[in-house]
Order: sequence, then C-alpha cells, then structure tokens
Amino acid sequence: MSLFPIRRRIPRHAPSRRPGPRMRALLGAVALTVAALGAVSAAAAQQARADGTSSLPTCPFWTNVTPPPRTDTPWVPPLQTAQPVNFSARLAAPGGVTGTLTGGQVNITFNRVAGAQAYRVWRNGQAVAWVTDWGQPALTAVDTAPCQNAYYSFEAMSDQSGSDSSLGQMSAPYQLDSDGAVVPWQTPVGSTVTMMVTSYNDGGNTASGYQAGLGVCAVDPRVIPWGTYFTVPGYGTCYAADIGTWIQNDTVDVWLPGSQANGWGVQHRTVTIIANPFSGPTPPPSSPSSSPPTSAPSSSAGACTTAPWNSATAYTGGATVSYGGHTWTAKWWTQGDVPGANSQNVWTDDGPC
Repeated sequence: MSLFPIRRRIPRHAPSRRPGPRMRALLGAVALTVAALGAVSAAAAQQARADGTSSLPTCPFWTNVTPPPRTDTPWVPPLQTAQPVNFSARLAAPGGVTGTLTGGQVNITFNRVAGAQAYRVWRNGQAVAWVTDWGQPALTAVDTAPCQNAYYSFEAMSDQSGSDSSLGQMSAPYQLDSDGAVVPWQTPVGSTVTMMVTSYNDGGNTASGYQAGLGVCAVDPRVIPWGTYFTVPGYGTCYAADIGTWIQNDTVDVWLPGSQANGWGVQHRTVTIIANPFSGPTPPPSSPSSSPPTSAPSSSAGACTTAPWNSATAYTGGATVSYGGHTWTAKWWTQGDVPGANSQNVWTDDGPC
C-alpha cells in the first residue's frame, strides 16, 4: 500500500460537493486505517533493515565429522620451500560483484569475463552455482542457504569441463556483511594466527578444481577465505584453495610430495596473511618468521633461462625446467613431483644452469 496520496486529476468544471456527516465519518475512519497500515509497513521495513543477517544461522562446517584429537609430532623439514602459486596467466576473475540478501536468499550478479564459457560461485568452499555464459543480459547466481558472514569466491572457466586447465583466477573473497550486502573482503595483511598445521600428498584436483601441488593448501574457509595467500614457517607460501574433512577451525593442511607429508606430521605454526604477490607492482616483504630453513634448496631459477618448475603444471617426457639453480628433464609425464626430491626419480639433473 502506498504511503503517499494518489493525485487524481479533477475536471475543471466539476461540481463542488461537500460530503455529508456520515460520509465524513467514513472517510475519517479510512484515513486512520491507511495511516495505521502505513506506520506498520514503515516499522516492518525499518525492522528488516535493522535485522540484516541476524536471522540467518551461523555458517556451519561442510561436514559433521569430528576430527580426532591430535598432538604435535617430530618434524622433518621439507626438502623445498613452497613459492607463491601464480595464477595470473589464467582468465581474470569475475568483477562487478554485487549481492543482496532478500527473502532469505542472496541474489548475486557479476560481470562476464572475455573468453569465459562458464563460472563457478562458492560459499565457504561449497558450490553455490555453476553459471553457463550463453550471452544472457546479466550473469546471476542465487545462494538459497546463506549464513552469517559467509565468504564468496568466483571463478571464470574457459570451457565447461571443470578441469584445472579450464579454470581462471579465483577472485579475492567477498563477504555477506551484517546489512545483507555482498562486499569485498580482505583479511588484514600482516594478521597472524597460530594454527595446527598438518600435511597431505594427494594428487588430482582440489575442492576448488585446481590441481593439488606445492603451495596449494587446505583451510577452513570460514577462518581463512579461499583466494588468500599466507605464509607458514618452515613450509613457505600457501594459497587457500582446498578443504578437508579434518581441516576445521584452526587447522591448515599443506601439500608436500610423497613421504615429506609424513615427515611434516602435526605441528603448530603462527601463519601470516600476506597480499597477493601478483596483484601489484612489487610483492610484499615476507614475514621474518616464514624464512625457509637455510639448508632447503630454492626453486628460484637465478641465472637460469629455462622456465622454472611449477607444481601446478603437467609436464610430459622430455620437458625441461629450472629448479634450485639446475636444469632438469622429465623422463615421463609428471605433475607435482619436485625435481631432485621425489621417490619415483622422475627428473634427470642436467647440471647447473
């Protein structure tokens, strides 16, 4: 019901009629009813704005499995330092993201990406929507089960296979704020938190679709949103893009090849949030606490002209890379096997660059 009077055009020569007493009483009652309904509507609208997301549930973990208690174990330093995983050569992440909580669901719109055929939308690491780009006027997604302070992530895909090679860059996280709007989110750079850090060596795709490999880490996305870079002392740099059944709350799972995952065991480390090293002109300085062991080889190519080894790249037999100041040749297909530090001896050391 409108809160404003409806303006009606009266004929210029219409007769002037003064309502009688009964009609005036009836009109007065109608006016009071309209005013009362208007006040109720205004109060309801004000209440909806004040509530925001307060009526939503807190964000649950994606499974009800309870991890067993774990204590720290002896630690074997990894044989390499995880460098920041670089996705900058992939399709750009969707931009222009807006979203609003309406009627118990979040309606999200975002801009299309040139070359993209489809898009993925995630909430706290859980799939919300797969949007096919067929040239529709607007790209939209709906989260029918929103929760308080949820984090959203967006990926563009060059095809609809869902393979690692089809995936573009993951967006920086967005958050559903208390007012019911989806807004950009940045965990303050330099923030530190002590986490239980475990390790895994599984191959294949992570929950986000990216290939598992050095530098791709599993987190509880309610704590460290997907798309966040952070450093782990003794490991290197992590990119949050995976989840795990036991990776809940204050736990991080770092990827290491082969038996190195067992050597890591269970540790407690103070992790540090860093800025995306590839989004600005210069990478941010590393936290002193994240300095790698002096005995660990560096994957920096130094003076090498051969392309550096990348844990996310699949190499065929005969492919050459640089790693730790040496050139290496793959004997057969490989992905995620660190040159000089893999049990299958995939790589041949061709000597210093």
